[in-house]
Amino acid sequence: MLGAPDTNRTCDLPLRRGLLYPLSYRGASRDFTFLRILLYLLLAFASPAAFAQAWAWDDGTVPFVVTPNEIVERMLRMAEVKAGDRLIDLGSGDGRIVIEAAKRGAKGLGVDIDPALVRLATENAKAAGVSSLARFEARDIFETDLSGASVVAFYLLPEVNAKLLPRLLALKPGTRIVSHDGGIGDWPADERLEMRAPEKAVGVGGVSRVELWIVPADARGRWAAEVPQHGGRWRFDIAQRFQELDIQVGAEGRDLLVRTSRLRGTEVKMLVTGIVGTRAWNHLFEGHIEGGRMTGRLRISDGNQTRTYPWTATRVP
Repeated sequence: MLGAPDTNRTCDLPLRRGLLYPLSYRGASRDFTFLRILLYLLLAFASPAAFAQAWAWDDGTVPFVVTPNEIVERMLRMAEVKAGDRLIDLGSGDGRIVIEAAKRGAKGLGVDIDPALVRLATENAKAAGVSSLARFEARDIFETDLSGASVVAFYLLPEVNAKLLPRLLALKPGTRIVSHDGGIGDWPADERLEMRAPEKAVGVGGVSRVELWIVPADARGRWAAEVPQHGGRWRFDIAQRFQELDIQVGAEGRDLLVRTSRLRGTEVKMLVTGIVGTRAWNHLFEGHIEGGRMTGRLRISDGNQTRTYPWTATRVP
């Protein structure tokens, strides 16, 4: 593939945001002159303000694109960044994501391979008055410790995102991950937004995609719950792929129908329909998973009456 990288380490690659591969990759030299002329022509017709917002240069040959400010706002809003969070931005560029998170009271760390950009981001944080909350380091993203993050943000190439997948899934359940214009391998997003961003100088139509993932708890296995007031002993057999669940439920010797379910971080919800006792009921199980235990509430309704009971399930060894 033209422009395909020979390595996956950011200390070896000038990885940059956007839809263009670095032109210094082996195999791209034949088209370098044409592409560079084309880029210069496109930039020549851009307004100075747009140029300052959208483009910067790494070593004179490798362009990168920063995240438009309104997309930064949507990313932070989607990830619900707030005071008490610790955000890590992988490939932080001019620091705008970390700086805006700091304005919300979150502590932020931005990492980038370019020391000049790290210095620029540090200066920008100082000018914004958030240098006590926002710091930046020149570092390889694959050697960055993510374990303390409650939010991870990035705008990288999809191939790089895919290489990060195992490390992201290993983070604490409930950790929010937000990306601009790039999925994470075959992990389906929990939320997705598309919007036009006039500041965006690459791509077609200025359309940006923001996606959110929430690291799921481990819900796999057989679970048993006691609900003395309704059905007695319940059985839950759960298969899991990322946050997607396949659940079989039984009570009083009957199999019940699982109409829908959702796992969002540690929060689990299951809507189950079936006969318990002598009547058909809808059951909404809501709870949180901590290790081998689910705790929450069960709300049942037969269309005429509604009842709520506490609910606890334990994983069967």
